[in-house]
Amino acid sequence: MTTLIKICGLRTVEALDAALDGRADFVGFVFFPPSPRNVSLDLAGELGRRTDGRARKVALTVDADEAAHAAIVEALRPDILQLHGHETPERVAALKARFGLPVMKALPIETAADLAVIPAYAGVADWVLFDARAPKDATRPGGLGRPFDWTLLKDLDPGLPFMLSGGLEPGNVGQALEVTRAPAVDVSSGVESAPGIKDPSKIAAFIRAVRAADAARMKVASSV
Repeated sequence: MTTLIKICGLRTVEALDAALDGRADFVGFVFFPPSPRNVSLDLAGELGRRTDGRARKVALTVDADEAAHAAIVEALRPDILQLHGHETPERVAALKARFGLPVMKALPIETAADLAVIPAYAGVADWVLFDARAPKDATRPGGLGRPFDWTLLKDLDPGLPFMLSGGLEPGNVGQALEVTRAPAVDVSSGVESAPGIKDPSKIAAFIRAVRAADAARMKVASSV
C-alpha cells in the first residue's frame, strides 16, 4: 500500500511547489497566529489556487470559532478541516455539518491512556491524526518536532483512517512506518531550516524516504 503524505505549514510558493512536484497527497495551511507557520487569508487563497487539482488542501485551526472557519473556507476552499485544539466530538460533528467538509481531529499522544478517546471521535471524524503531546508550557499544540513512542500505535485499529505526526523527518520516517504501519504521515518542522521556513530539498528528501519505505515493505510482502 502506498503511504499518503501530508506536508503541513506551507507558506511560500517554493515550498508548496516542492510538495506538489513530489506528489504529496495533502498540503496543509496553518491558521493559528501563535504559530510561525501561520498564513493570512490572502496568502492562503493564493497558495490554494496554485494547489487546486494537484493535492488535497487541509486547513489547520486550533479552537477557532465559526466566523474564523467561515473566512478560512471562503479563502482557501479546503478539502479537509484539521482541528488541532481541544475540540470535542460534538464540536467536530457541528463543524462537519456546518461546512460539509471532512474533518481530521488531531489527538495528542504521550501514553497508552491517551488512546482511550479514539472511540468518541471515530463516529464523527473522517480521520484522526496522532501527534506528540505538547509540554505544559508550550504556546501551540503541534509543530514542535517531538516524536512520541510509536510502539503505542503498533497493531492499532482506530476504526477510521489515521495519520502519524510528531517529530517525523527524512531520517526517521521509514522506522516510524515500520513500527506503526500508518496509512499516512504528516510532517512540518522536520522539513524546515528554521521554525516556519520550509526547505524544498528536505521536503523532497522526506517524500523520497516515504516512497523508499513503501518499496521496501512491498518487496518484503512479495517475498513472503
